[in-house]
Amino acid sequence: MSSPHSTDPVAPHHGNDASPRTAQPERGARASALCVRACAVSAGLSVLLLVAVVLTWSPLMSFDRAVVDALHGSAVEEPTFTHVNRVLTDWVWDPWTMRLLSAAAVVWLWLRGERLLAVWVGLASALGTGLQQGVKALVGRERPLWPDPVDSAHYAAFPSGHAMTAVVTCGLLLWLCRRHMARAAWMWCVAAAAVSVAGVGFTRLYLGVHWPSDVIGGWLLGVCVVTLAVASYRRVALSRGH
Repeated sequence: MSSPHSTDPVAPHHGNDASPRTAQPERGARASALCVRACAVSAGLSVLLLVAVVLTWSPLMSFDRAVVDALHGSAVEEPTFTHVNRVLTDWVWDPWTMRLLSAAAVVWLWLRGERLLAVWVGLASALGTGLQQGVKALVGRERPLWPDPVDSAHYAAFPSGHAMTAVVTCGLLLWLCRRHMARAAWMWCVAAAAVSVAGVGFTRLYLGVHWPSDVIGGWLLGVCVVTLAVASYRRVALSRGH
């Protein structure tokens, strides 16, 4: 009697069941199509938000002002919590911390022999930084001004560099973790990434150095960069037979 875990070489094949060899490319094609759609949607929303910011659309400006006013009042009254937020934004979720994580991932991939993937992650991270700086220069939005600031920041406000860099880095690292980790471990990575992305957005607003639309813009552009990187890598890797 065969073991319940053994594979029967003469088991009947059902016509509707795809073999593992054909199912994997099909899953890859569906994932690539999903990334392309997500990239298109996030890019479209980013453009709409950018236009609204440039045109100082009144409902958006009112929303931005209401949120930062409420949070700044709390930041002034709660110096201990404000200090915690400054540590998080200046060290834990700082863009340079995120870029160092990306660089470490690139080195790890390179040493593993996954050279194409290493180059792709490095290029995607650089694209995120370049796009962020380019849009900042193009829009030139002023940051919130306070008579009693609790923190300071330089350069233009839109999009939030902290928010965008966190999405790009966490998104790329999640992609790598999904490729190399078991599902249970990957779910913990998803949770850590979600906390980081949401947390960095909150800290920038709480410290009064960004408008909500800056953070949302950073998130959207970050999603666009990550999904573009994943979709284009799949296409190039397939063409090279990887």
